[in-house]
Amino acid sequence: MSDTIEIIKCLIIGSGPAGYTAAIYAARANMNPVLYQGMQPGGQLTTTNEVENFPGYVDGVTGPEMMIQLQEQAKRFGADIRDGWATKVDFSGDIHIVWINDSIELHCETVIISTGASAKYLGLPSEQHYLQMGGGVSACAVCDGFFYRDQEVVIVGAGDSACEEAHYLSKLCKKVTMLVRSEKFRASKIMEQRVRKTENIEILMHHDTVEVVGDNQVVHGIKALNKQNGEVIEIPAAGFFVAIGHKPNTDIFKDYITLDEIGYIVNTPGTSNTNVPGVFVAGDAADHVYRQAITAAGTGCMAALDAERYLASKQ
Repeated sequence: MSDTIEIIKCLIIGSGPAGYTAAIYAARANMNPVLYQGMQPGGQLTTTNEVENFPGYVDGVTGPEMMIQLQEQAKRFGADIRDGWATKVDFSGDIHIVWINDSIELHCETVIISTGASAKYLGLPSEQHYLQMGGGVSACAVCDGFFYRDQEVVIVGAGDSACEEAHYLSKLCKKVTMLVRSEKFRASKIMEQRVRKTENIEILMHHDTVEVVGDNQVVHGIKALNKQNGEVIEIPAAGFFVAIGHKPNTDIFKDYITLDEIGYIVNTPGTSNTNVPGVFVAGDAADHVYRQAITAAGTGCMAALDAERYLASKQ
């Protein structure tokens, strides 16, 4: 065995509410967890300015502040929080091997995957600018729709998620304009009919988003191209919601872990168990339905408890 190999009882891959909660529970259970934070320490919440729907924060909290608090709480119980990300795994044997940054080799008794999922964006420079500024671009209507109540917003997308989020926004916002690139929805008929029947949702088919317009701090409108006649229109909006899907960060596990057709990890219902004994999943890497901080934290707890029981069964 090489001197560069480290033996770990519980490795947590990825941070965010799922990873940090798993670390808190694993540390309290004397599992000596080691958590590698990944390429985005703190996960998607680090790009969220205000979190108002996580229980216990009466006045709300910023995403980065919340993640720092979770990290410090995990450290207080003895979790080893490290920089770096997993680049390769081998789950073919009883010992689970994980490589960090292509150089550090870890031999793990248990592994908790909390690598999350990344929202897909259009990639427009203006979109990315306001996303980073936190001034009006979001990929989560449930998370951020509350901030645009009684205002006008634009949402882009054509699938079930886009329709569901548009309908959710319609209950909060004065008007929702939905941009669909092609001549038809990709959503189920029932979801399409739901948005078409909602009075304050305007649907613009054959429209591409051209630019997010604002004062360099907050969004004021969206420029959209009518692909049929070439006309560019500007739609007044205080918020721009992108609902074109998420990509789970699970590619390195695909040779060993069962994934669905999109790439989400398939877990045993009611547990965090994957198809590989001793490997567990928490958070958005397996959740394409809820994708909330509170549900991610809950599954982080589940994963740590499942890992503890697995280790106990091996003794």
